[in-house]
Amino acid sequence: MYKNVFKPFFDFIAALLCLLVFSPIFIIVYLSLAYVNKGNPFFFQTRPGKNGKLFNIIKFKTMTEDKDKNGVLLPDVDRLTNLGKFVRKTSLDELPQLINVIKGDMSIIGPRPLLPHYLELYTDEQKKRHLVRPGITGLSQVKGRNLMKFSQRFINDTWYVENLTFVLDIKIVFLTIKKIISSEGIVSGQDVTDVDDLGFNK
Repeated sequence: MYKNVFKPFFDFIAALLCLLVFSPIFIIVYLSLAYVNKGNPFFFQTRPGKNGKLFNIIKFKTMTEDKDKNGVLLPDVDRLTNLGKFVRKTSLDELPQLINVIKGDMSIIGPRPLLPHYLELYTDEQKKRHLVRPGITGLSQVKGRNLMKFSQRFINDTWYVENLTFVLDIKIVFLTIKKIISSEGIVSGQDVTDVDDLGFNK
C-alpha cells in the first residue's frame, strides 16, 4: 500500500514544498551558474527509471563547456569550476531533480539512476532496482555516497526494494541531511565512468 499509493503522493507533496521553500536558493544557484558557465545552468541526461523506462534527469550544470584548440572538451577536472565544486559538495546540483519527482519520473528516496547502457549488464537480482522509481537519495548514498563500490551499491539497492517502508524512507531522509551537512563520502568530479568496479554479474 505504501509503495504504490502513499509513497508517490508523499513524493509529490514533499517535492513541491521543498521546491517552494528552497526557491530563493534555486534562483541564486541558477543565476550564478548561468554566469559562470556562460550559458545554460542545467544539465540533462537520459537515465532509466521505473521498469527501465527512460527519462531526462535534471541537474545543475557544474562544469563549463571549455574546449581545447581542436574543439575537444577539456577533462572534467579542468572544466569543474570553484562554484561547481561548492554546488556538488553541498548537493545543490541535485535540487532540480525535485522537478523530476513532481513529474513522476523519480522519488525522493530510491536507488540512484545509472546510465542506460548498463541496463543490459544487470543480473536478474540487480534488475530489481528498477521495480521502484529512482531516487534523489537512497540507501547507498547514506551508507557511503561516492566512495562505495558499485557491487555493494547494487546489494543495497536490492535490499531497499525488498524492504521498502515508510519508516525506512524517513530514516534515509535524516541520514541524507546528516551526510550533506558533514560532506562525508564525496569525491569531487567522480562520475559513474570513473569507477573501476561496477559490480555487474557478481
